[in-house]
Amino acid sequence: MYDILVFLFENCQQAEIAYDRDRVAKKLSAAGFEDSDISEALRWLADMAHARHCVREPLPDARTSFRAYAPRELAKLDAQCRGFLLTLEHSGILSADTRELVIERALAAAGDTLSLEQLKLVVLMVLWNQQTPTSRLVAEDLFTAPQARLAS
Repeated sequence: MYDILVFLFENCQQAEIAYDRDRVAKKLSAAGFEDSDISEALRWLADMAHARHCVREPLPDARTSFRAYAPRELAKLDAQCRGFLLTLEHSGILSADTRELVIERALAAAGDTLSLEQLKLVVLMVLWNQQTPTSRLVAEDLFTAPQARLAS
């Protein structure tokens, strides 16, 4: 799924993914991706868009609260991943609500655990999907070495 997300980020517009899934699926198929992988990635993106619109109480900010991780989250996100999320939140790149969406999407991603590179891609896709303005340096850091993401 991660290689498809990289391809989408590099080759598609956000509106195209949201409103023309058939065209995107054809583009991915033409690029050589398997139908099952395409379905998984598009479902993951659609679920992210749906989760973004769920109304819930605002979460306290990282300066006034502490985020404890559930056992399932601890199993999926190692200490390096959790530390990275904390860093992004303390630096203002992620809000508490966006952090929760990143964690939810990380849990929905394939595999028992996520590498830091895979988590960075999840963060990038969440920020991109929310059309969150990020600095060029942050985007470059999140998107460096996409081939490393594909190996895991």
